[in-house]
Amino acid sequence: MTREAEAPGGHSDAHAPRYLPVAEHGLIGDLRSAALVGTNGTIDWYCCPRFDAPSVFASLLDAERGGSFELAADVPTRTKQFYFPDTNVLITRFSADDGVGEIQDFMPIMDDSREADRHRLIRRVVCVRGSLPFRARVAPRFAYGTEPHTVHVQDRQVVFASPSLTLALTSSVPVEVAGQDAWSLFKLREGQSAVFALDRVGGDVLPRHCPEAEAEKQFNATVGYWRRWLSQSRYRGRWREVVHRSALTLKLLTYAPTGAIIAAPTTSLPEHIGGQRNWDYRYVWIRDAAFCVYALLRLGFTDEARAFMGFLSEHVRLEAAGAAGPLQIMYGIDGRHDLPERELPHLEGYRGSAPVRVGNGAVGQLQLDIYGALVDSLYLYDKWGQPVSSAYWDGISALVDWVCAHWDQPDRGIWETRGGSRNFLYSRLMCWVAIERAMRMAQHRGLPADLVRWGRSRDDIYRRIMRHGWSTERNAFVQSEDSHLLDASLLMMPLAKFVSPTDPKWLATLDALGEDLVSDSLVYRYDPQSSGDGLPGEEGTFSICSFWYVEALTRAGRVDEGRLAFEKMLTYANHLGLYAEEIGHTGEQLGNFPQAFTHLALISAAFNLDRTLG
Repeated sequence: MTREAEAPGGHSDAHAPRYLPVAEHGLIGDLRSAALVGTNGTIDWYCCPRFDAPSVFASLLDAERGGSFELAADVPTRTKQFYFPDTNVLITRFSADDGVGEIQDFMPIMDDSREADRHRLIRRVVCVRGSLPFRARVAPRFAYGTEPHTVHVQDRQVVFASPSLTLALTSSVPVEVAGQDAWSLFKLREGQSAVFALDRVGGDVLPRHCPEAEAEKQFNATVGYWRRWLSQSRYRGRWREVVHRSALTLKLLTYAPTGAIIAAPTTSLPEHIGGQRNWDYRYVWIRDAAFCVYALLRLGFTDEARAFMGFLSEHVRLEAAGAAGPLQIMYGIDGRHDLPERELPHLEGYRGSAPVRVGNGAVGQLQLDIYGALVDSLYLYDKWGQPVSSAYWDGISALVDWVCAHWDQPDRGIWETRGGSRNFLYSRLMCWVAIERAMRMAQHRGLPADLVRWGRSRDDIYRRIMRHGWSTERNAFVQSEDSHLLDASLLMMPLAKFVSPTDPKWLATLDALGEDLVSDSLVYRYDPQSSGDGLPGEEGTFSICSFWYVEALTRAGRVDEGRLAFEKMLTYANHLGLYAEEIGHTGEQLGNFPQAFTHLALISAAFNLDRTLG
């Protein structure tokens, strides 16, 4: 390497697109934060020291201003990406005329709290055949690219210091500083390797080198951690590989210090390229997390369910019931209640899809369905995990009493519409679930409850749905009372055991949904042009709805159709088996990535398909 060489920047191909497709990424993490690694070897999304912290690398949201950690072969190559089997250790391979190399990306899982605060990100480069030149460029842009930083070399480490965060880069190959960035050009021959480690330092976390022997030790420890965790799975069905990948992904989205489970590790990846449906998903939605608990319990992972129950008991306080009810629909990963939404106009957004948002303004919405999702998960935890405590039962009783008094209010619904409140059928359905599951718990355990009042409210909801949620014109259940619009959330009606999966009214609804909202097994949540959801633009099909459709078909006895729809959905996963929130018209992944909701629905659909097929 010569001092006169220019710092490499951007992709080697001048005509390469500035943004990789969302699907061209893998996820790594340490149960506190996570990073997206592109198939080109670039880390273009990383928040430190936790999921919802301001970004360090965010070129996924602005190729020029966001910052990134590039690492790749410095010659034209073909790339492949896969996970080291049964782990969340990511391998990106580069094949060129003169050799084959790979990058092993991982974040060690630390039990020691001081070392966990290091948030070490290790990138180990190995030449496996021939010889290859490589290039690296580390270009952090702190606080979504708003904070300036200094760069200096100290004890053979490159230290990037901003007002809010300091990172230290260690490397086993020479590294140069150029302006705000660090870069390296190096060549490896067969059997040789190089290590880059990026640590958060400061306070009790002292700078520490990462020689190749330590990187090897931490690689083995990280592989061992993930394999031990996955060995708890009880799933032995036909789709073991994709189910276990979904489980590993859900585990990556858990925040170990509190037991919180986030909806996705990213913000503002658009539901439509160039559109405005861009939201921050790095928080705990009561609904999403409760469904995650269900999926993990199904597979035998009780520790995560127990940890989430701990999050609820410690951080979620029953508020004096205001307009939004006693529970918020979402919380910060540390349990905080305020998640003010703001826009970052200096970032252009993924492929120009502005605005980029942080925080979430839906936090104050009334969404009645969360009570059903939460009580259902508590019911299942009581059934498959361990019996809920008396204190938990007091909290459940208070929630159900509130639901009995307020189930008939209009709300914003599961899709968090910004076009005003309505009497959504799904919200009514999940209020019924909250009361029905609580009654089951009380009767099974002999717990104190006002069963007469609860039963009356449960039956009132049932009759209301049957009278006002059914459209004789559409010959189907509909999105909201006395409307004519269909909605994919209705697919939960048989899944929640509200109606028999072979009830004639339900079968008619299933047919209507198939005609109006299904396209080659992909399911739209509703027609955004007719729904008046308060947002401009289009959106893709919702993958969670597609997996709900699989389950509904299976339970209705249309098993061959359900299995085919499931197999088709598997073809829309990315190369690693990961899903974003939505799938676009040409099969592209849209929305935040990867999304917990989609993966938990995959697990449930696979589980029920397996059970039906025998």
